Amino acid sequence: MCSGEPGSGDVLDDVAALVAERNRIDARLARRVRAAELEQAPERDGLRSMASWLRGHCRLSAAEASRLVRTGRALEHLPALAEAHDAGLVSAEQVAVAARAVTPERLASAADQRVDLAVVDAVLTGVAIEQSHADLVAVVQHYCNALDPDGPEPDPTEGRSLTLSRHADGSLTIRGHLDAVGGERLQTALEAHVQADRPAGDERTRAQRLGDALVQVADNVLAAGSLPTLRGHKPQLAVVIDLDDLVDPHERPNAGRMGFGATISAARARWLACDGAVSRVVFGPDGAPLDLGREQRLMSRHLRKAAELRDGGCVFAGCGAPTWWCDVHHLVHWIDGGDTSLDNAALLCERHHTKVHHGFRVERQPDGRWRTHRPDGTEITTPAPLLAPAA
Repeated sequence: MCSGEPGSGDVLDDVAALVAERNRIDARLARRVRAAELEQAPERDGLRSMASWLRGHCRLSAAEASRLVRTGRALEHLPALAEAHDAGLVSAEQVAVAARAVTPERLASAADQRVDLAVVDAVLTGVAIEQSHADLVAVVQHYCNALDPDGPEPDPTEGRSLTLSRHADGSLTIRGHLDAVGGERLQTALEAHVQADRPAGDERTRAQRLGDALVQVADNVLAAGSLPTLRGHKPQLAVVIDLDDLVDPHERPNAGRMGFGATISAARARWLACDGAVSRVVFGPDGAPLDLGREQRLMSRHLRKAAELRDGGCVFAGCGAPTWWCDVHHLVHWIDGGDTSLDNAALLCERHHTKVHHGFRVERQPDGRWRTHRPDGTEITTPAPLLAPAA
C-alpha cells in the first residue's frame, strides 16, 4: 500500500507502536542481563561472563552479546535515559551510543573533573528523544573529547577492531577499524602484493586485487612457519574429505570440511592437496576416527588429532572454543583406571577442563552428541528455554 492511499496511516502507526514496544523489551532485556551479571549467574552453567553465556545459549553474535552487556551497565549510570528506554522512547542503539560516555575510565575522569553526571544524563536523554541519531553521536563524542582535551596520546590498540562474519557458504565478510599507523602497515603490506601482481590484461577491480593480496599475505605467513604454535602444532590449513570424494573427478560440492567449519567442493580440496600433505584417517560407523595411518597405538599427538577431528572444539554445552584452545580430557581419569583412548577422551577448553574436575560432567551419547551436567546432576541445555513473562 502506498503512503498516499487511505489506511496507510494505520500501518505507520503500527510500525511506530512496534518500534516502541521493541524498545521497551530491549530495556527489560538489558536490565535482566545486568542483574544476571551482578549475580554471576553464568557460573551456574559453567561460563565466565554474560557475554559468553549469551553467545553460547542464546546464539547471539559476539558483537550483539557485548552490546547488551554494555547497555545494561550504562543504564545504571544514566537513570533518565534508562527511564526513556523503559518507556519505549529511546532505542537500544541509542543507549549503546550513550554508553561510550560512561565507561569506567570516563566515569573516573568525570569524577576527577567534578562533572555533574545528572546534567550529562539529562542532555543525552533530551537529544536522544528529540533529535537525530547523528546528533546524539556528535554530542556523545563532544562530551568524551571534553573529558580529556589535553590527555596523553591514546593507545592505538584500543581503537583497533576486526570482525569476521561467516556466511552459510563459508565465505567471510570482513569489517574493521585500524588506527593511522596500523592502517598504514596493512596498506603497505597489501600494496606490495598488488603492485607485484599486475599481469598484462588483468581486469580485476581494485577491490578484487586488494582481496587477493590479503589472502596472499596470510598464505605467505602460514608457509613461513613463523606463527605462534597452537597447542603444540604449527597453524596450517586443514580439510577433511572422504577418500572416494577426493579421487572422484567430479565437482562434488560441500565434500570437504575445513577447520573453521566451512565446506568446500571436492575439486577445491584436490586443488589444495596438490601442494599439501595428505593423511589417511579411518572413521568407524559412529563417526569416530579409528586409525590415523599408523600401526602403533594412538598416543599423545595422534590422539589429540583424532579428538579434534571428532569433536571440532570444546564439547561443553554453550561453549564455542576452537580446537587450539582445548585440552584432551580423560572422561575417566587415568588414576581411576581410565585408559588413554578416543572413547575416553573429550576436547575441552582450559576453563571447562577445570570445571569438569570440580563437579561438572560431560558424556558422549551413542549417537555422538555430547551432554553436560552441573554438579547437582541437572543438565545444561542450549538454547536456553524462554524466560517466563514478568509478573
